[in-house]
Amino acid sequence: MSFIETANKRYSVRKFSDKEIEPEILKKVLEAGQMAPTAKNLQPQRIYVLQSKEAIEKLAALTPCVFNAKTVLVFTYNKDEEWHNPFEEGVRSGVEDVSIAATYIMLQAADLGLGTCWCNYFPNTKAEQALGIPDNERTVLFMPIGYPAEDSEPSPRHSEKRPLEETVKYM
Repeated sequence: MSFIETANKRYSVRKFSDKEIEPEILKKVLEAGQMAPTAKNLQPQRIYVLQSKEAIEKLAALTPCVFNAKTVLVFTYNKDEEWHNPFEEGVRSGVEDVSIAATYIMLQAADLGLGTCWCNYFPNTKAEQALGIPDNERTVLFMPIGYPAEDSEPSPRHSEKRPLEETVKYM
C-alpha cells in the first residue's frame, strides 16, 4: 500500500472490537514511533501502553474517548530531555516530538489493519496523577488502538477538507 493510500485509509476509530492486538503487531506499531524524527534526535517521547482493565478504567473516568479499546497508548514527553530553542526562551520541542511519533504510530497501525483515535480531550494533570506519570513528564495525548468494530465508520467530517489554497501559502 502506498503512503497516500494508507493516509486515506486512516480515520479516527470511535468503536473498537473486542479482539486483542497480537503482541508482534503491537511491537511493529511501537517500533514505528521509535523511527520518528525528533529535535536533535533527543527522543524525549514516552509511550505508556495501557492494557489492564484498571489502568484503562482510570483513564475512562476522566474522558469519554476510550471507545471500548482494549489497548490505549498514552504519549508523554520528558521535560528534562526535550530540545530548547536557543534563539527564543520558552520554545521547546516536546509536543512536536510526541506528535510526530504519534503520527507514525497512527499510520503504521492503519497499514496493519488497526484503528486509532488521537485524543486530547482530557484533563492532563489529573490523568498524569491517576496513571502515576512521573512529575518530569507532560502528557500530550492518548490513543485508543485496536481492531475497529465491524460497524465502525469514519465521521461524516472525515472527508471534509478545506481547499489547499486556504491552508497553503506560497511566499
